[in-house]
Amino acid sequence: MRSASDDLTARARIRDAAIAAFARSGFDAVSMRAIAADADVSPALIVHHFGDKAALRTVCDDYVVSVFTDENHDLVGGPTADRMRAALNDLDRYAPYIDYLARMLTDDSPAANHLFDTMLAATGDVLEAQRSAGLLKPMSDPAMTTLLVTLLGLGHVVMRGQIARALGEDQLSPAGLLRATLPTMELLTHGIYATDAFLEGTRAAVGADAEPRPTETDHSETDDSEEER
Repeated sequence: MRSASDDLTARARIRDAAIAAFARSGFDAVSMRAIAADADVSPALIVHHFGDKAALRTVCDDYVVSVFTDENHDLVGGPTADRMRAALNDLDRYAPYIDYLARMLTDDSPAANHLFDTMLAATGDVLEAQRSAGLLKPMSDPAMTTLLVTLLGLGHVVMRGQIARALGEDQLSPAGLLRATLPTMELLTHGIYATDAFLEGTRAAVGADAEPRPTETDHSETDDSEEER
């Protein structure tokens, strides 16, 4: 008989195969038989563990959301240079889940709505934990702020092609993420955070310890010319 540990291993293998297949081809185009072949199990074993394809998708959705939002990311304690460098250099791990979100959020189905709602709720949980820790500024409309922060994160995934054209590089590549990380944290720090701990951690992680560049015109030449007069 198959042991309990074998069953758990098979369940995870099926889930991972389904995530990859759904990301590659979309939910409707993937059969249980194809997932079984990719996972090297029988279709009957998928039914045994998950019931049907819709239930399997729900498990995949929940797992992908947890990858980006679980407590192991230390979202209250703040980023450290080592942790952020590790994330920036570990894109291979996240790539299947990024592709999954990009595909599954845009398939115009109740399941896609559920996935978005799950991401929104997870973002709300993170912000609530940070609010309780005294890390957030007062908000006029916390629900709307939660929605905007969720969209800020998912926009990079769903609009990946359009962003790549605008920037001239894939924003979800190592170089693209490095470019986006500090400006994103600047936006959040000056918008919702009551502490600069996240921003300083980000600057340390990406090697950007210098003062922010001025956005206004440098008037030093004008001042010199006025002194000459």
